[in-house]
Amino acid sequence: MKKKINIAAVGDNCIDLYDSTGEIYPGGNPVNVAVYIKRMKGDSSYTGVVGNDYYGKFMIDAISKKGVDTSHIKVLDGKTAVTHVKIKDGDRILGEYEEGVMKDFKLTDEDIDFLCSHDLVITGIWGMVESELHKIKERDVPVAFDFADNPDEGILNKALPYVDYAFFSNDESDDEELYQFMKYIKSKGPSIVAVTRGEKGSLAYDGKEFTSHGISDCEVVDSMGAGDSYIAGFLMGILEGKSIKESMEKGAESSSITLGYYGAW
Repeated sequence: MKKKINIAAVGDNCIDLYDSTGEIYPGGNPVNVAVYIKRMKGDSSYTGVVGNDYYGKFMIDAISKKGVDTSHIKVLDGKTAVTHVKIKDGDRILGEYEEGVMKDFKLTDEDIDFLCSHDLVITGIWGMVESELHKIKERDVPVAFDFADNPDEGILNKALPYVDYAFFSNDESDDEELYQFMKYIKSKGPSIVAVTRGEKGSLAYDGKEFTSHGISDCEVVDSMGAGDSYIAGFLMGILEGKSIKESMEKGAESSSITLGYYGAW
């Protein structure tokens, strides 16, 4: 029997609080990716920290119900992170962010051992683990990193030498500007650089050629988690041995599902 793909997600989590309705949804880049991996019949875990408040229990329960391994979520005395969200024309507008106990998140040696037992480790710009990535890379475990739409130069410099799959979001730059940016990022170490571009689809670069892919048609209800869905689909495709183009298609299809409902998942 073929072994299931198993991805470790590590870093930030937060409660998405929709101010207009009072509804709450569990989220955070690595959390979302872990859930979407399960949706695509893979295995996944999430390593992070929550507070000992109602939101913390809500977060762990919600992730567990999706079948994600939560054995390495720590509970600290304090508040779980919260992001205030507004929706305008189907697009999310992120407001105030309450960091809570995330500011105290640190990986232990045991956490590193656990992460390295997976096929790949995914984290992001708010995950606070960029300084630990070399420990994972040294053990020949692939690393994926979501640098989002406003990468911090300090984080870029710390993370890129140890990242195999670098993801960005940019729907504003023209093609030539984006090509030059992706070439620069590729020169810093990643095997593949991928950029999601909203309605323009996505673009990937492997050092030899640029590959583009459009979006999958869908009704947009809420864009929360769309980029994370793409990342999950792309990584599943790569780990399944698919081509870059096929992996981009898998990412777009995953994203189209998430766009059709409120909240990340």
